[in-house]
Amino acid sequence: MALQRNVIQVGDALTLIDEVDDESIDLIVCDGPYGVTQNEWDRIADIQTYNLELIRKFSSKLKDGGALYLFGKPNCIDFIDYRPYLNLKRKIVWYQPSRLAQGRINYTNNYDIICYFIKGDRPSCYNLDSIRVSQLVELEHRLRCERVPSVTNGKYGKTKFNGKGKNPGDVWGDIKQLTYKSKELVCRDALNTIQKPEKLIERLVLASSNPGDLVLDPFAGVGTCPVVCQQHGRNFVAFEINPEFVNLANARLEKQVKQLPLVV
Repeated sequence: MALQRNVIQVGDALTLIDEVDDESIDLIVCDGPYGVTQNEWDRIADIQTYNLELIRKFSSKLKDGGALYLFGKPNCIDFIDYRPYLNLKRKIVWYQPSRLAQGRINYTNNYDIICYFIKGDRPSCYNLDSIRVSQLVELEHRLRCERVPSVTNGKYGKTKFNGKGKNPGDVWGDIKQLTYKSKELVCRDALNTIQKPEKLIERLVLASSNPGDLVLDPFAGVGTCPVVCQQHGRNFVAFEINPEFVNLANARLEKQVKQLPLVV
């Protein structure tokens, strides 16, 4: 691989991706253009065609069983045939009821989509114990469900209550988007459209990679995915076309290195 690991490369993702070795990546976290705003980086004529090209390029870079998380709006992959390249396992809804937009002639969009793809039929890893969330089910209802024969003696026995928590499912309303008062917000220009919460990216990284794995972030923004990878012992290859954002991201990484405990 000509690209250096654990460094954010300045440049266009669609060009730099060609320098990544085939079948070298364990996980891709792609929070790129949505095609819905007037920001220069988001002016995509046809977001479905654009995403199909991304998926095609990503498929050759992923290892068998590797995962891609592709962010977008509800129709981001609706009109394309991605099946020759990757297997769509789930559309995760990142629910944001606190959004202030008030639609006057239609219902306000209160969620983003995170499309979870894998290369092949089975993921190489899915670390459920690393991403469990609190059980919010009343004890009486839980016991009633567990007494069903298919759970007590059948194939659904593993769905019983787990003291570590439950699978977060495919609707995530427990992770809130950043606000102007968020301590981790790097700059106001990155709010909402650029910078995602660390907890959100952390869930993806922990679920679909292991320590030492290689994660690709083609649209690094202000460096949230690299920061999370650094926190959890993952290697990363990251691209960002905006040099100012790269400087901000590198500052985050350097600050975190000083705060991380020394490994003896």
